[in-house]
Amino acid sequence: MTRRTDAYPDLTRPEAGAPFFSTWSVGTPLRQRQTVEAIGATWERRPWPSDGLLGYYVYTGHDASTLLHHSQWRSEQAYEAFVKTHRQERVDEIDTVVPGIERLRLDRYRHYRSVRRPDDTRVPGCIVIVEIEFEESAADSRRAWVDAAVEALESEPDPHPGGISGHFHLGTDGNRVLNYAEWESAQAHIDALAAPGDGIGSAREQWERVQTWPGLKSSTVSRYEYALGLIPG
Repeated sequence: MTRRTDAYPDLTRPEAGAPFFSTWSVGTPLRQRQTVEAIGATWERRPWPSDGLLGYYVYTGHDASTLLHHSQWRSEQAYEAFVKTHRQERVDEIDTVVPGIERLRLDRYRHYRSVRRPDDTRVPGCIVIVEIEFEESAADSRRAWVDAAVEALESEPDPHPGGISGHFHLGTDGNRVLNYAEWESAQAHIDALAAPGDGIGSAREQWERVQTWPGLKSSTVSRYEYALGLIPG
């Protein structure tokens, strides 16, 4: 049985050995809503496909065009088995309801580190996805870069009150890092970016080190709103 949930995923869940993130382009806010409902209806009509899938979550992009998908798998092997037996029938049904979906890419990650105050129980109003790409020559320094970013966050003397958490993931492709950051609201994140300094955080040596890391190729920031959660029932 498949059921919906309003609960946000636990990005630190130890059983989630293979967290995946993918992006779809659907074009308009109306098609965003239609696609979310098509996904929910398609999955709810079917049994939960695998004990290896812990949860599947969909977010609408603030760009009014994209959807972010986050799935928590126990292993990559569980996902590959799903692809062979259950994925295509779901894709076909969703595409019948909303033709023309462009599936941009699927990225495979491993959770590495998280930053969150243990007493913070706020429900996020916005999810900020920060994707960082490194030159191939600097791929081995990704863990050190995340460690430096966590140090900068934890030592920030005046953190923006709208920030809730950050969950850093290392891409299995070898040169990507993804930070799934929870914020109180989109406006809180916008205000933090507009504050003095270059990006989140004050103008300090720790942040300058993070931002000028050797081999850091590019970074993108996207804001999303939680739209759908599906879990075994």
